[in-house]
Amino acid sequence: MFKTVLFPIDQSRETREAADVVTNIVKKYSSRLVLLSVVEEPPKDAPDAPSADPMVSPEVVAKLLESAQSLFSGQGITSEILERQGKPAFTICDVADEIGADLIIMGCRGLGLTEEGADDSVTTRVINLSPCPVLIVP
Repeated sequence: MFKTVLFPIDQSRETREAADVVTNIVKKYSSRLVLLSVVEEPPKDAPDAPSADPMVSPEVVAKLLESAQSLFSGQGITSEILERQGKPAFTICDVADEIGADLIIMGCRGLGLTEEGADDSVTTRVINLSPCPVLIVP
């Protein structure tokens, strides 16, 4: 049923909690698991200023992906990792389309509130733009 599962990750508590659901679904359906983390583009108004957001650091994102891959490996799950740059919601949906994902699993609120605020979170945008079903873990 779910041949390919996309799990976008950041450093939020919600992502860590969603990992258990990902493990259960991937094992149940013998799914291919793709871990994705998006390096966010720095704001255009301050491109040279250091950011407090760790998700703009390629090094932090690479470590996060390796750590997640290791976590799933410990559960007997092989995963692929992808690191992309861009706006998280659009990038998640583009990657889902690119890899032929059958399901995206993500936490209900990660680190990614958009400039417009909580009503327009990354999760909400992914739900509205996704080319496949999205499972939101509360």
